[in-house]
Amino acid sequence: MTRPGLPKLIATDLDGTLVRSDETVSAYTHEVLDRVRAAGIPVVGATGRGPRLTELTRNDIRAADFLVLAGGGWVVDQSDPAGPEVLREERLPREVLARLLAELEAEVGPLTVMVEASGEAGAPLWGDYHPSWPYPDLFEPRTRDECLATDVIKAFARTADHQIDALLETALRIIGPEVAALTQAGLGFVEISPPGVDKASGLHVVAQRLGVDPADVLVFGDMPNDLPMFEWAGWSRVAVSNAHPTVRAAADEVTLRNDDDGVAVYLDRLLSR
Repeated sequence: MTRPGLPKLIATDLDGTLVRSDETVSAYTHEVLDRVRAAGIPVVGATGRGPRLTELTRNDIRAADFLVLAGGGWVVDQSDPAGPEVLREERLPREVLARLLAELEAEVGPLTVMVEASGEAGAPLWGDYHPSWPYPDLFEPRTRDECLATDVIKAFARTADHQIDALLETALRIIGPEVAALTQAGLGFVEISPPGVDKASGLHVVAQRLGVDPADVLVFGDMPNDLPMFEWAGWSRVAVSNAHPTVRAAADEVTLRNDDDGVAVYLDRLLSR
């Protein structure tokens, strides 16, 4: 069920939602997002990608006024012609990460762990490489001690023996939200962020900046890391049809697949009413 009229803010996930399986965004999608902005509605790219991938993210959602990066831990205002402004920058203390990894390994066995420590453009992840990781060119092998030598933007963990949703369920049982925020984004890893960090909290920073009520926000997503913003936004929560079952269940509406430009098709129809 949607609200009458138009939303006052639109936020969309990227990978699996706006970005197609071939890692491209169609010219049609860019054109529709430009029309959204021309209608006076700010656009937000809300992604699990960290700040090291800011330029890639800007290329994929060129119309974005704001970027919510690192699953909500890093928020950038791009609307000022004078240049971007970082509105939020959160890190997980290294000693907290070391403790929670030890607790999780005591329950599930050895973990493959990677950390995102640097926000510099093109910086690699550090840690234990896993062949399922889709971006080997942005990875640097490092020992666990080296990975835990600094506070991190985000960490990634998986085991050989647990399906990702089962591992996340176990991690959520062991690690409280006051310690760290846990989710998964379809990459086969539990993603570990500072406490209180999720896409909803990142969008809250944007909404406060603009004076927009969550009830006037439209969001699009496909994976469990999008669920917090689905719970937070009130105008409508839209899943692409390729979304994780939990996201489809939480959605008000379901649009076409990412490969069929589902976000753009929905917005095109909305603007054409």
